[in-house]
Amino acid sequence: MLGQSTPGYLSELAWGGAGTRRHFWMPAADVYETASGWIVKLELAGVRAQDIDVKVSGSVLRIRGRRRDWVVHETRCCRSLEICYEQFERHFELSGGLERGHIQTEYRDGMLLVKISTEESAP
Repeated sequence: MLGQSTPGYLSELAWGGAGTRRHFWMPAADVYETASGWIVKLELAGVRAQDIDVKVSGSVLRIRGRRRDWVVHETRCCRSLEICYEQFERHFELSGGLERGHIQTEYRDGMLLVKISTEESAP
């Protein structure tokens, strides 16, 4: 369904006023609660590390970025397009003291791993 948080599908939201539509894709995510906080893992194949932004505001973890298309000059026409490009943004409402917690990120082989130790368990 359009506008739903359906991983892997192109979605559409109204941004910037009436009649303005912006397309984005929603990468698949796994969220784990641990004894010391949270682990969030996103599948971001084809996204450059410098195109990923991770921020915490209150109890919300926001991850956004952009997957860019490579231009293939030797083609005559497109027969199939299944890979979603453009920007993505995911929000995760997590309990605990995220803002004062310790955040560690790792990006490897197209997977982003965000580890958050909540303020009660932060080093």
